[in-house]
Amino acid sequence: MTLAREHDWAAPTRAGAVLFELKASAFRLRRLLRDALVGPKRLRRMDAALFATVVASSRTPLWAEVPPAERALQRGKVQNLRVAARRLDRTLLDAGAVFSFWKQLGRASRARGFARGRMLREGCIVPATGGGLCQLSNALYDVALKAGCEIVERHAHSRRVPGSLAASGRDATVAWNYVDLRFASERALLLRVRLDARDLIVELLAQGGAAAREHEIAPGADSRRDAASCESCDETSCFRHGGAATEGHRAFLVDEFWPEFDSHIAANRHGADRLFLPLDGKRWRRPQYGWSTDGFASVRTAALATLARAALMRGTEQGPKRRHLELRTAEALARRFAAMLEADAAELCVTQTLLPYLWRDGHLGGRKFSVLMTRLPMAQLQTRLDAAARRHPERHTLADFRADPSLVRAESAALAAAQAVVTPHSDIAALFGGRAVLLDWKTPPTRFKHAPASRRIAFPGPNIARKGAYEVRDAARALDLEVALLGSDLEGTDFWTGVRITRNFDGVAAFVQPALIEDKPHRLLAALSSGIPVIATKACGLGQRPGLVLVPAGDSDALISALRAVTFQR
Repeated sequence: MTLAREHDWAAPTRAGAVLFELKASAFRLRRLLRDALVGPKRLRRMDAALFATVVASSRTPLWAEVPPAERALQRGKVQNLRVAARRLDRTLLDAGAVFSFWKQLGRASRARGFARGRMLREGCIVPATGGGLCQLSNALYDVALKAGCEIVERHAHSRRVPGSLAASGRDATVAWNYVDLRFASERALLLRVRLDARDLIVELLAQGGAAAREHEIAPGADSRRDAASCESCDETSCFRHGGAATEGHRAFLVDEFWPEFDSHIAANRHGADRLFLPLDGKRWRRPQYGWSTDGFASVRTAALATLARAALMRGTEQGPKRRHLELRTAEALARRFAAMLEADAAELCVTQTLLPYLWRDGHLGGRKFSVLMTRLPMAQLQTRLDAAARRHPERHTLADFRADPSLVRAESAALAAAQAVVTPHSDIAALFGGRAVLLDWKTPPTRFKHAPASRRIAFPGPNIARKGAYEVRDAARALDLEVALLGSDLEGTDFWTGVRITRNFDGVAAFVQPALIEDKPHRLLAALSSGIPVIATKACGLGQRPGLVLVPAGDSDALISALRAVTFQR
């Protein structure tokens, strides 16, 4: 971009910049003192469920075609909008209350997560921490006008910023803290601010009733000149000219180790990419976090959050309490990773356990992302469990835990926005059609001894209704079988009354897993690689393969028939 120079234009100088900052500091102090006496109050935030009527909305693009030198600042702008959206979303404007952009947002500093973006100053677009927030203030001004709000304070930009709302006279520049945007409404409104992959979306919602009369703005003539960017102008004598252009990178945010995902990441990573993992499992000999760390620009860990998780989980048995702790500790890990993410992380690959928190807190907005799926989506998982619980109300473990509905909604929304869903689980992949990337299962090194004539079958468990424990018990009683168990007894100590049980997996005729839900069928894969027949359901996610017999979930008769066909009863 080449700036068309006015006859009186002169390149900015360092002395001029210092003078500008001194003047701005005086204005900031004056505004600070005034607001301390009579300024607006910080407004509270509220649940959006009570506000269903959209009275005004604005959608503006996050990304534009810019020269390579400006791409880093554009990513910084989007990062600043992410941070601001988290702080402004769900702000309640009570009737008559004054909304102040800076009172509500606070100062844009690096310590608060803001990055270097593009800011209009002294006629030029310059790099500055918090730069790009004017896209948000423009949108806020736009929706305030559409909703019929009273504009208490608003300042136009000194130059037109190409592609912004300045061209239509709906721009509102802001500069901490003395150049503010303030407006008030005659009725209670709720502000919603969010980013999707492409746009900034700002809305004002009411509890009901018709939309207010929009304030009209006479078009008029705009004599402002277009602003030029320091990153791409041709004035090399300016002290602000140019800067080191940086390329965006991808960040992989992982949790528990999966060999399938480890291979997928190794095949798709590039030298500039970052890896975020709980602990360096290979270094600290923790196989549950044994991800490959070679080939990344940096590897970042969350040791404190991981150690806290281990302390909380220690001694906690399987059941509702453990599942609640798993969600809590995943949230803590997601927050730690989010705090370490850089603005240049333009694309993410996220483990499913972290997904709903990253989405809910706005860290995925303006980014492309894919998901490493480790289980069914919570919405589908709980639907299956609810249906089974209605059929079998006596099986209490089918209804013993449900995630918070807001978390379920967050995960569903994030999955709908994901570019790709990556999984080795065929049942999960089938939910996502063309967006699914189906990986090959990795066969574990474990080997089992096959004894075709044995009256012993293996049930990997754990002993719980959702894994098919009731159907296995029915089959064992009907066929007089011994059941080899590996897993916790969650249905009670007397569950297997009338059935011979053992913990010895050697010398079994078949592995049986008639599960309603199964995430990691690695023991079934080990059995198949050992030449042992496996009877399972589609929910185990193995697809069609030699040695595998599929039966319907919850059907004891079908399981008994399959056992007779493939084992000692043939």
